[in-house]
Amino acid sequence: MTMKLRGWVCAAALVAGAGTAGLAGTAPATPTDRLQLAQATPSAQTLPGGASALNETYRDWIVSCAVQNGARVCAASQAQTQQNSGQRVLAIEITTPSQGAATGTLVLPFGLALDAGVTLQVDDRPATKPLRFRTCLPAGCTVPLAFDPAMLTALRAGTTLKVRAVAAADGAEALLPISLQGLAPALDRLTAIAK
Repeated sequence: MTMKLRGWVCAAALVAGAGTAGLAGTAPATPTDRLQLAQATPSAQTLPGGASALNETYRDWIVSCAVQNGARVCAASQAQTQQNSGQRVLAIEITTPSQGAATGTLVLPFGLALDAGVTLQVDDRPATKPLRFRTCLPAGCTVPLAFDPAMLTALRAGTTLKVRAVAAADGAEALLPISLQGLAPALDRLTAIAK
């Protein structure tokens, strides 16, 4: 399957149904809705340069921020789409790191064996224990992520995050690689904006 990378904030699709740590609650349904809310909500908080929203690209990662209810809401995200159809294959979002750890959400396509969960592996390091799916939404099936300081350090230094799942139809392994190029500066930018 040929894929290309394209920035996309997956929290917008997730918050409506499942929520993510750091972005759960009453967040608007799309990035445009969040931007409109940020522009319509007077607040003391702003983003760098007095902006009400920002999108910055760091190689294969997008840093997106908006001001919601007087607070900055930021995340680094990446999406992969099929080159021919433009259909999204997966999306990942990581929220602002705090105390060396971070949370996030992974959105995977339908057709996976949900009971098997997914494992994550940075380059050739040992894989994580299986992570459980939270729910499935029209955008795909979600897996909540929690990165401890050791995993976050590995992500920063790595080149590829290998997401492994099991195909429901035949039990074959489904390997979905995620580029980590640009993640370290994207996380640094999230931390700087949070200050």
